Amino acid sequence: MTRYAVGDVQGCDGELRALLARLKFSADRDELWFVGDLVNRGPGSLAALRLVHALRANATVVLGNHDLHLLAVACGARRRRSSDTLDDVLAAADREPLLEWLLQRPLAHAAGADLLVHAGVVPQWTAALTVSLAAEVSAAMRRDPYALFRQMYGNEPERWDERLSGSERLRFIINVLTRLRVCTADGRVDISLKSGPPPASSPLRPWFEHANRATRDVRVIFGHWSALGLVARAGVIGLDTGCVWGGALTAIDLDSDRPPVSVPCSAWQRIGAD
Repeated sequence: MTRYAVGDVQGCDGELRALLARLKFSADRDELWFVGDLVNRGPGSLAALRLVHALRANATVVLGNHDLHLLAVACGARRRRSSDTLDDVLAAADREPLLEWLLQRPLAHAAGADLLVHAGVVPQWTAALTVSLAAEVSAAMRRDPYALFRQMYGNEPERWDERLSGSERLRFIINVLTRLRVCTADGRVDISLKSGPPPASSPLRPWFEHANRATRDVRVIFGHWSALGLVARAGVIGLDTGCVWGGALTAIDLDSDRPPVSVPCSAWQRIGAD
């Protein structure tokens, strides 16, 4: 069995199929780990969602911010945005089983020495704590999705505290796992940054560059940061190579030293779209 991790698809169904063909992916022997954001911004959100859903036993998926946005819109907790490409999913005859399946996906997944998240992890969280906190969000989402999605938007609180509770606790967990790019060594997050890393003089650093982060004993696989591009270093794999912006869709074999495999993508959205 080969495990491939796949970057942010964002509704680019044609590119995903081309990538699987390049990998010679076979459902009877291979497994795919998706870093989240299966949908939105690209032209084929429904087709991409159907494809990954059909691979159920062979696909490990964590939720990204665009996947959560789709679920929030679908349950009436959030309005569509002008840049959304979700109408095909929302109008599909099979939307309910697809959305129910998506609702059951976690925000973090750990297996062996690997941790899969969409965006990042604050330095204070171990891999075990990350999975436990993600499970808190999943439980709340399944219990009352409308309530969770109504309360999850916003950039506060900006720092982790075990004593956080209620909507503030859930919002912080969601922000870290699906939106984080930079933070300070003591866990203060800046969710607003979308560009490349800040200057070296800033206390805000890419979350994985903090030397004492508690996840340094595992390999963290993530996406969400197209301005950063491919990251492949000891203990960290970043796979958002800007597919929907005209970059590429990238996959990497998690169990070998083979180089990443990428397919070029069309610029389906302009950079900076809402």
